Amino acid sequence: MSHQRIAPNVSETSNQLAEALAALRTELELPAGYPAEALRDAEAAVSGHRLPAQDLTGVPFITIDPASSTDLDQALFIERSGNGYRVLYAISDVPSFVPPGGALDAETRHRGQTYYAPDGRIPLHPEIISEHAGSLLAGQDCGAFVWDFELDAEAEFRTVSVRRASVRSRAKLNYKGVQSAIDSGTADPVLQLLKEVGLKRVELERRRGGASLNMPEQEIVQLPDGGGYRIVAAPSLPVEDWNAQVSLMTGMAAAQLMLDGKVGILRTMPAPDERSLLHFKRQAGALGKPWTEGTSYGEYLRTLDGKDPRQLAILHSAGLLFRGAGYTPFDGEVPGSVMQSAIGAPYAHTTAPLRRLVDRFVLVICEALSNGTEIPAWARDALPSLPEIMASSDQLAAKMERLALDTVEAALLVNHVGQEFDAVVISGSKPAKNNGNGNGNSTNGHNGNGNGNGNGNSHGPSGIVQIAEPAVTARCDGEMESGTKVRVKLLDADIATRQITFELLQ
Repeated sequence: MSHQRIAPNVSETSNQLAEALAALRTELELPAGYPAEALRDAEAAVSGHRLPAQDLTGVPFITIDPASSTDLDQALFIERSGNGYRVLYAISDVPSFVPPGGALDAETRHRGQTYYAPDGRIPLHPEIISEHAGSLLAGQDCGAFVWDFELDAEAEFRTVSVRRASVRSRAKLNYKGVQSAIDSGTADPVLQLLKEVGLKRVELERRRGGASLNMPEQEIVQLPDGGGYRIVAAPSLPVEDWNAQVSLMTGMAAAQLMLDGKVGILRTMPAPDERSLLHFKRQAGALGKPWTEGTSYGEYLRTLDGKDPRQLAILHSAGLLFRGAGYTPFDGEVPGSVMQSAIGAPYAHTTAPLRRLVDRFVLVICEALSNGTEIPAWARDALPSLPEIMASSDQLAAKMERLALDTVEAALLVNHVGQEFDAVVISGSKPAKNNGNGNGNSTNGHNGNGNGNGNGNSHGPSGIVQIAEPAVTARCDGEMESGTKVRVKLLDADIATRQITFELLQ
């Protein structure tokens, strides 16, 4: 799975970047404040909230998230059980805060998900829920759907159940701190077991042909003099992968529960076609990191180092193979296609209900199926409408991320016009098309500025290059060959228009 996010770290509304990002919200008609009726629904739900009768507050759950996160969906506990493990995974009971058919329900269906922009996020739920009553904050009694796994010695689950219960997290941990404790040998037993189980789940992923695409997190910061920007890219930490494996395991268990019950909604994705795979293999070879015969796709991706510009370019290209994902609802008959090819198994979104609409319905359905009770009509009736809602919100989120990245990349280079850079050619030259629409075409999935932009007026050949510092991918005029190192000159970088143009130096 792909894990990439631009961390919001630009707060000064007076600078050009803040103005451009604010304009982007208007341009894309992103949701703003919550309607008054939806807020009243949220406040009433919080004030009248009742915790589940089953009490698991004695279980020492922990949360592991980025340090700045306050919308905490998941809490974890692991212990040994015979020659295997017991994993308890608590997921926020968001459905208990959203009355079906009300104004809050309607607004969450309108939004579909939380949108993460560099200048701040746009939450799916009002903050009174997402950052307070519904968040699994340390020391707070919360309602949760608790997934109870019995794993064998290889960390494959033997049994699984899900029930509503009251929980209390003992600590809000962050990835850097947990990784440091594990590496130094000072980590608590739960964290040591997370590493043990995580590594075994990674091995199971390898066996079933799954693949995780862990992109470096990119953070944009303004320079002290206020006149420019820089990007800080940090590679994904191992603990992030181990933690993600527990989430993936839960999604796979949810899918199996719904398939067995013949009702639910899956996250599906077809396998890459041969043409796309061949193109990716050729590009990987041209960039100096060939995908050798006999190595699975997932194994190959785990060998890539995001700190190396060439290998980072391959990671970006690999994202193109994670295409065609969608949601497949069913009721009464199992669909013909149930696989999520990147995971290598049937899978469902169920572990992020504070941030993604569909998870709220999956949780309720799975809890009912697990306990042999009737599925609430509101959850069952919503299944046919969820794919369109989620597809629309996914498209909007992807467009926002792409254009925001274009804007930020232009900001990174705004003070470097006229300078020369060493670069790697990600995509070789193709004749430019004079379509006059202001948009060129990129081979790495981006449109607009430097990620393959063009103004529609260039008649000569051009390609896509990546410079290392700052880490920016952009169109470059000139004839060039994929995988080669070149010297380029920055001709233009405009924040407002998201325009970046390089030229190849002969």
